[in-house]
Amino acid sequence: MIYLDYNSTTPLLPEVWEAMQPFFVTRWGNPSSAYRFGAQLKAEIDRAHEAVAALVGAEADEVVFTSCATESNNAAMNAALVAHPSKRHIITSAVEHSAVLNFCKAAEKRGYRVTYLSVKADGLCDLAELAEAIKADTALVSLMWANNETGVLSPVEEIAAVCREKGVLFHCDAVQAVGKISVEANTIPADYLTISAHKLYGPKGIGALCIRNGAPFEPMIIGGHQEAGRRGGTENVGLIVGFGVAADLAKRKLTERAVQVGPLRDKLETEILKAIPGSRVNGNPALRIPNTTNIGFDGIDSDAMVAFLDGQGVCVSSGSACMASALTPSHVVLAMTQSVAKAKQAIRFSLSHLTTAKEIADAVERVKQGAGLLR
Repeated sequence: MIYLDYNSTTPLLPEVWEAMQPFFVTRWGNPSSAYRFGAQLKAEIDRAHEAVAALVGAEADEVVFTSCATESNNAAMNAALVAHPSKRHIITSAVEHSAVLNFCKAAEKRGYRVTYLSVKADGLCDLAELAEAIKADTALVSLMWANNETGVLSPVEEIAAVCREKGVLFHCDAVQAVGKISVEANTIPADYLTISAHKLYGPKGIGALCIRNGAPFEPMIIGGHQEAGRRGGTENVGLIVGFGVAADLAKRKLTERAVQVGPLRDKLETEILKAIPGSRVNGNPALRIPNTTNIGFDGIDSDAMVAFLDGQGVCVSSGSACMASALTPSHVVLAMTQSVAKAKQAIRFSLSHLTTAKEIADAVERVKQGAGLLR
């Protein structure tokens, strides 16, 4: 198998798995217990808070562990709406993750107005459009840091500055950026920042929300005192510890991983564009995370290419969630190009520092075969 869908999920690194195991087998106590067998686990949770905070330039007390990035997104957006019940307007973009877009659609059913900012052909939003869209009743702006399909990087510092100037809360889904580029929450005035462990070689089922000190927050999951009263429920210590170890590795190896993966991404992209007429990169070629390329193939249905490559042992993805939704084009590429045809031709290749040069060479050959057969 040649796995080129690391933006979807990543494998557990051996160091992460080794660190997690005791908390499922021998150190399985409840951290809220009064006796040492459980209570001693609080120190492990504290260390994980510190590691995740260090990865994104936040303070340990700003980090709240959740079940996943979707919960983090929902918790942040819900908190912003609860904080200002008289404000009934949300701003997001047409290229956000479904966790944000579907929250907005649900909010519309509850009477909220939602502005979906357009993006230019390179996938970037217009800061002037954002500033104009903010009104007196705007409760929240929610814009991602790095797009999950194209890898395009948003100008988050400028976005945050606009929101701060206008006095509007800013939530940033940073899932695809964290662990791939430097993310410094203490220099980017985002009120809420979403992170996911399984995008950076940690376990599935654990995410985090960084809540800037001073930002309003009401828990969405109400229960006990866990996470400083911001998310009830007994902590899954094994997953939290795994997240902490993965975060520490991601911080220490950030530059090393980027240096490894960037040239491989560029090689894959260059070879495909050179060999296959009518192929093109979707999104800004310079402002991207280093592991991602989204390539469109004229005259080739993306789902057909995904299926062909799957048969050849190559894992990639299209804008469609699965073959059952083959008639649904990539909403990201559609927003960028205003072309249904181009949106149905987009393939995402996302690499890892674990990817090898041989895998890239083999993948290029199989993409060339697929292009020849499917046109």
